[in-house]
Amino acid sequence: MIIREMNNDDIKNVSVLLNDYRMFYHKPNELDKCEIFLKERIDNKESQVFIAELNEEIIGFVQIYSIFSTVSLQRAYILNDLFVSENARKTGAGKKLIEKAFEFAEENAARYICLETGKDNEKAQRLYEKMGMSIDDMVYHYSKTIN
Repeated sequence: MIIREMNNDDIKNVSVLLNDYRMFYHKPNELDKCEIFLKERIDNKESQVFIAELNEEIIGFVQIYSIFSTVSLQRAYILNDLFVSENARKTGAGKKLIEKAFEFAEENAARYICLETGKDNEKAQRLYEKMGMSIDDMVYHYSKTIN
């Protein structure tokens, strides 16, 4: 298995995975919009996407976004998206993609990397905890839907 940075040649294939990822979260099938979204993120250097390849097939991806921690005066990252195609689960791709995100964050002197997941996504929670992540019970995270 190869873990590498996504490039423009990968956008069509990764868009299929992004669309599947969104449908997992009960969003509509919008493959064209997924492709546009990914291309914009990459062209505008707004996110970092790493992909997992097995036998020359892209089977998963992780997308992280850069933020800053004013309190620590350092960069931080949000691991916003992690997805492995259903037929490639249990290959270790998810773990390897998270490791790559951690490695990238460390190389860029980040204070932390954080993520959110559904309360019912117990498989993912087990993986995150296995990877050394924990639920932050020191702060509350609030959100307001704008659009």
